[in-house]
Amino acid sequence: MDNCPGNTPVLVGVAAVQQKLADHRAALEPLDLMEQALRNAAADAGSVELLALADEILVPNSLWGYSDPARLLAQRLRSDAATTLLAEFGILQQSLLDRACQRIRDNTARVVLVTGGEARFRSQCAARAGEEATEVAQPDAVPDVVLRPEAEMMSDVESAAGLGMPVGYYAIMDSALRYRQGLSVQEHRDQMAQMYAGLSELAAANPDAWSTEVVSPEFVREHSAGNRMLAFPYTKLHNSQWNVDQAAGLIFCSAEMATSLGIPREQWVFPVASTESNFMAVISSRAELGASEGFRIAGRRAMELAGVDFNEVPLRELYSCFPYAIRVQQEEFGLAPAADVSVTGGMTFAGGPLNNFVFQATVKMAQLLREQRAEMGLVTTVSGLMTKQACCLWSSHPPQGGWVFEDVTNAVREATAVRELVATYAGEATVAGYTVLYNGMQASRAIAVFDLPDGRRSVAYSEDPLVVERMLGEECCGTRFQLHDGRFS
Repeated sequence: MDNCPGNTPVLVGVAAVQQKLADHRAALEPLDLMEQALRNAAADAGSVELLALADEILVPNSLWGYSDPARLLAQRLRSDAATTLLAEFGILQQSLLDRACQRIRDNTARVVLVTGGEARFRSQCAARAGEEATEVAQPDAVPDVVLRPEAEMMSDVESAAGLGMPVGYYAIMDSALRYRQGLSVQEHRDQMAQMYAGLSELAAANPDAWSTEVVSPEFVREHSAGNRMLAFPYTKLHNSQWNVDQAAGLIFCSAEMATSLGIPREQWVFPVASTESNFMAVISSRAELGASEGFRIAGRRAMELAGVDFNEVPLRELYSCFPYAIRVQQEEFGLAPAADVSVTGGMTFAGGPLNNFVFQATVKMAQLLREQRAEMGLVTTVSGLMTKQACCLWSSHPPQGGWVFEDVTNAVREATAVRELVATYAGEATVAGYTVLYNGMQASRAIAVFDLPDGRRSVAYSEDPLVVERMLGEECCGTRFQLHDGRFS
């Protein structure tokens, strides 16, 4: 095995599937898509035997109603002896890939199946027809293993000010990053528009992408009926597109198993180094609102473990739920401004199934690494509201010393300053980050995170038209306002 130990974890089969059927009755449900993705992944490996040999099947939770989807898949794939795992929301998707690699490296598993999928487009089509998309009923099954986050991702203080959907949180963080970088509001909007127009071009060339339409920077940037503003400065095209029918299947096995099954070496893709931060702090409590200590530390450590600089890694898929996610990674990784950030087209255009995009991206990365065998690839992960972070480097060649994993949670916890978040405050305070939420076509509410004079934090809102207009027209980070009863003026 060319100095490749038998317990080396290898990604041998990958597949991404999607459907665009307006007739929801003819469309596959999420479970069917996941099954198809795994069967296609086994065919990709050239070894259908892998499915029945599975020791564990890993699935991240999503918007479907299955209580143990891995159990249903095990029955369909004749892998009845497999342990089933469900990862709840708030668990990094990369954590499932790392678990698969760890089990194989530790000789506690030889074959592990990882899959996830969503069929939101199917559900939308059913709703437009006045019907409901049906699913296999599975009310009471209990997975063998359930992974749950250790803390909450949102606070009541934030909710009371009107924050709920992720777009508002990410827009606030991006305003803080913009201010820290010294960009004007218009420069910030121009840069995001250029980036996302470029992502649309990538997606149009990706056969597994949801969108095939190339959009102009001007269309991405501006509020219009076809691309309305959601949370300034984010329009709809700055948001992950989760109304898709997509699934991905990935099959890991040991090098020994891959050899015994006769899987060709050109199909093997190797995890090189993985890092994860699972430290959790609600957004408004983070002292550095426009920074990510998690990505700074996870990225630096991944580079050290693999002996590379991310600027030297030509294939990159930076998690792209919103522009801030990409921009803060560029900042924390020290990437060159012109560095490529995606191989798929990103979550707006390639498609962002709610809790599955990292698997779609890893499939694409594996395919590219098979074609470009001298290269290395980077896939990053975010969970929650930039709550958790992970980095994974992949290669078509076995890493010297084998795959390495490091949990950097404690280092991130020690490096992250967290401020007390209070619900009420009366007096003057300074904006640390802000956004303006839209209701339909109209700007409706400004929301800001405030630095209080005593070092604490609060979140407040304003529906004063003059305040809203000001926050749409000029930089307001660093500006002082009067707070009272959860409002500012």
